[in-house]
Amino acid sequence: MYKRQPKDYIAYKLSGVFCTDVSDASGMLIFDVKNRCWSKEMCDICGVKPEQLATVYESYEKVGCVLPEIADELGIPQTCIIAAGAGDNAAAAVGTGTVGDGKCNISLGTSGTIFISSDKFGVDKNNALHSFDHADGHYHLMGCMLSAASCNKWWMDEIIGTKDYAAEQKEIGELGLNHVYFLPYLMGERSPHNNPNARGTFIGMTMDTTRADMTQAVLEGVAFALRDSFEVAKSLGIKIERTKICGGGAKSPLWKKIIANVLGIKVDVIESEQGPSMGGAMLAAVANGEYASVEEMADKIVKVVDTVEPDPELTARYNARYDQFRQIYPACKELFDIIQ
Repeated sequence: MYKRQPKDYIAYKLSGVFCTDVSDASGMLIFDVKNRCWSKEMCDICGVKPEQLATVYESYEKVGCVLPEIADELGIPQTCIIAAGAGDNAAAAVGTGTVGDGKCNISLGTSGTIFISSDKFGVDKNNALHSFDHADGHYHLMGCMLSAASCNKWWMDEIIGTKDYAAEQKEIGELGLNHVYFLPYLMGERSPHNNPNARGTFIGMTMDTTRADMTQAVLEGVAFALRDSFEVAKSLGIKIERTKICGGGAKSPLWKKIIANVLGIKVDVIESEQGPSMGGAMLAAVANGEYASVEEMADKIVKVVDTVEPDPELTARYNARYDQFRQIYPACKELFDIIQ
């Protein structure tokens, strides 16, 4: 019955233990996220027996040791510990130090993710964000955009026809004054709208609109869409003062500045660019007893190398722009259903 994740299959082959971890189990719809166990109610509804499901571990827990025949084949000790591990976003959060209450990480890759760790379980009234178990032993909220840095790639590669992204961004003038808006829903949208019919939209162009204005609108549109999920988390009482950032889009100084001011928080860049793999290694170290907790290890080894500070005046301008941006999707929602 249980559909194994790749990491769970590898753990099974190495240790012989049929297992998964809380972060991956959270996405199966038959898991009681708040209580960190399989849901009896959902299992009954789905006709699933508990013995058909994997044993659930915390992400940093030991599930077993390497089987003797595997140890001999690989030339490693039989005492080698196998850790449960975590799903990709949870592992990336650990690798970026996004553990503990009120920590945040933004992944600005092909898709976009805003990941917020919390000591308490919480669900917004519209289920706009994912509420999952985190790999640090607590919980997290996650907003997922289907198109983030891919919007910029589409605009640059397919529409403008250039690979020199930095040169295009140099033409962008003063921030917070752009009258062109972009809805970054090129493949529909997940958080917070959950609408597969949503579409990418430019609005606000005039005869004075320049190519740079539209490039800026793409960067700002992604930032505004991230703020949509950010606002949902704030409505649950989660206080966020700064965020880590990773992914290909995070290499743009301008985009980081826009995000810092659209969200009104500090944006930290960490030393390691390998969030998920670093997180997996950190979970294994905790399972092996090298550190007492995931949070302790993150505090000791995750290093911030740069911080982008928001500017109060620019943040105020972006607050006004966001108030306009957030009205565009509701105004277009019925049209999206018509133009399929």
